[in-house]
Order: sequence, then C-alpha cells, then structure tokens
Amino acid sequence: MLKNKTLSNRLFEAHSKSLFKNLQMLQINLENKLYTLTQPMLLGILNPTPDSFYDGGKYTTENAVLQRADEIITQGGHIIDIGGYSSRPHATHISEEEELKRTLPAIESIKKKFPDALISIDTFRSKVANEAISAGACMVNDISGGSIDKAIWQTAATQKIPYILMHMRGTPQEMTQMTTYQDVLKEVYFYFSEKIAELRTLKQRDIIVDVGFGFAKTQAQNFILLKNLEYFHSLNLPLLVGVSRKSMIYKTLQTTSDKALNGTTVLHTIALIKKAQFLRVHDVREAVETIKLVSYMS
Repeated sequence: MLKNKTLSNRLFEAHSKSLFKNLQMLQINLENKLYTLTQPMLLGILNPTPDSFYDGGKYTTENAVLQRADEIITQGGHIIDIGGYSSRPHATHISEEEELKRTLPAIESIKKKFPDALISIDTFRSKVANEAISAGACMVNDISGGSIDKAIWQTAATQKIPYILMHMRGTPQEMTQMTTYQDVLKEVYFYFSEKIAELRTLKQRDIIVDVGFGFAKTQAQNFILLKNLEYFHSLNLPLLVGVSRKSMIYKTLQTTSDKALNGTTVLHTIALIKKAQFLRVHDVREAVETIKLVSYMS
C-alpha cells in the first residue's frame, strides 16, 4: 500500500512539474503584442467610483485619475484596471450612463497622457465594454462571466481582446445570499468548463480565469478555493487572483481594509507559489516586491 502511495505521489509530482512548465508557455495578446506569462502580470486597480469598498471616492477627478495611473505605471503595474460600477456586496446599482460617465473620461485621459498604457475595463455590460474599447481599453474584466449581459462575450470575441472570466452568482446586490454549494471547488470548476466551451464557439482567443474571491462565497469557501488553486490549472488557461484588501483577509484578522496590506501580501505570496499568472491589486509596489521574492523559489 505504501509503495503504491509513493508511486502515486511521484506521478502527481511529475505531472505537476510538466503542467507548470506548460503553464509558463501561456501567452496573451494585448494591443497586438504577445506576452509570454513567464512572470506574473499585475492589474493595478483604479476605481473612479464614490463607493468602492477600499478606494471609493479617491479617484473621481481627472487629476486624481492621472496621478493614480502614473503611480501604477511607475511602480511596475502592467495593466490599469478601470471600473465604474462598485461590485462590493450590496453596492448601489447604477445605470449604464452613469458607469460610462465615470469610466470613459478616465480611459481617454490616461491614453492621452500615457499612450502606451494597457487598460482593462472592469464591467459586465456590453455597451460599456464596447465604448471603453473604442476609447482605448484592450481587455474586458467581467465579474459576472457573461451571466448578466451575455452580449459582452461577443464584444470581446469580435474585438479580439482578452476576456477575464470570473465566477459569481447573482449580482453584487444579492450575491451574499447565494453561497450554498454542495462542493464549491467542483461547482466553480464546472462553471468554467461550460463557459469556456461556449466562449470558444465564439472564437474567443484569450481567456483568463478568476475564481471570484468574495463573490457569492463565504470566508471558508474563499480559503478552500485558494488552498486548491492548482486544481484550476487543468483548464490550461492563465489564472487571475483578486484578493487585495478583501473581507476574507480583514474579517479573518478582525481588522479593516485599511489595515489589510500585510494580510494581502501573505495571500499574494500563496497565490504566486500556486502559480497564479495575474494579480489584481491596490498596492502595486508591494505586489512587485512579492513577485520578485517569490521568483527566487521557482
């Protein structure tokens, strides 16, 4: 029995090494430039919203937006992730027009001052995605995985830009009531399997997977997903981890999002060891340092 178990462990280790070697060859196309994901990429968060859970109200003027964009770029961020719709639990629902009013000027101002900046539009609405792409965005980050506005899939596929497919149930207003799973790991995996197959029929080329920490998950479920993050590598797609300053950190530590930087760095370290290719972060400099240190273990 022990001999069989040892053989099984060796086979698993061999498979894992082979898998991670293949993962290093994953690529993504951004503005007609091919990036090989041998090192993780960072999405720096820029929310021109009044009510986001951590940075709400900080970036509501053009000057503040440009200062934040400059900070992300100079500190080593690769992509600026702009979202005009707060997705925190029970956030106020806003119209498309309001979302566009918040995001389009921000994108246009950034592209004017930083023409080479890579911008992701964080939205679940196809109209917002379309107009953001026209303004200069080169990636769609959809928290709903196409569940709210499925036309957003066609938008990303037609425009031939990367699409971040996140797992969520319901909407930000109701997701905290939708956390019942028989097996959260398997159900999230099957969700991705089905949606990836549909996206491929639309000829969507670049897909990035985000398990959706904090979205229709309990604290315990969040940590189950993080602990088993390698499980999703069998999808053979890049993995994005978005845990920055979230409640899974500050509620566990009985603190606040303002004091959750250390906890964020700890979870980023775990995610990187488990071979996440993208981190979505508030604190770019600290994430860059984390990547540098973890890279010495590879």
